[in-house]
Amino acid sequence: MMKTNLFLFAVCAAGCMLVAGCSKDQDEIVPQEDCSQFVTLTDAVPDAILEIRYFGTYNFVGTRIDGYLEPTALLTKQAADSLRVVSDELKEQGYRLKIYDAYRPQMAVDHFVRWAADTSDTIMKPYFYPDLDKGVLFEQEYIMEKSGHTRGSTVDLTLFDMRAEKDVDMGGTFDWFGHESHPDFGGNPDTGIYVATDGISAEQFRNRMILRQAMLRHGFKGLSSEWWHFTLKDEPFPDTYFTFPVKQLERR
Repeated sequence: MMKTNLFLFAVCAAGCMLVAGCSKDQDEIVPQEDCSQFVTLTDAVPDAILEIRYFGTYNFVGTRIDGYLEPTALLTKQAADSLRVVSDELKEQGYRLKIYDAYRPQMAVDHFVRWAADTSDTIMKPYFYPDLDKGVLFEQEYIMEKSGHTRGSTVDLTLFDMRAEKDVDMGGTFDWFGHESHPDFGGNPDTGIYVATDGISAEQFRNRMILRQAMLRHGFKGLSSEWWHFTLKDEPFPDTYFTFPVKQLERR
């Protein structure tokens, strides 16, 4: 299931739409405005392509999300450094990273929660959750009050094929609410072995594994419900969520 990367910190995500336990109760997690330990992602990974979905309107809500003041991506310094290594490796294979989302402020998560509570607003249903009744979003934990993204070391991304000059076909769209988004849809993500299915081809599954294996090799962990979602294993702020908006940071 996709869960839109929004999780309770009590059941932290491996981070966005989706779980390992945290060491502190939700009530003990401290909000933080300080962005001094963050960097603009493209300063650290200059080859990255940005397609910040929550700055625009092509997302499951259908409008710009609160807290996204500029179409940029932010990460903790540690996560950005690890992502640069991933980017360098994949560039040698002919790929660039395309970023959909990275750090997400709490005000954006709150926006998702308000949207989910309004079951009459289904303008983007055909594109992201055609087979799902919006009324079950909270019950099935697609939408939750906390997200691993607010800790600053989680990124949603895909691959761009430099030779073909287009996105790599992953057999599904970012932020799709459904089992088709699971890394194990169509195969075993641990072994990379494809299992024939009507929903995804062997090539599409292989493409997902190229991204996944590169991320895992360089310090990230995946999520059982989203092929695009990865969190730095040794994230520097496991018990903090941040509230500053997404906008370009000054270089230090």
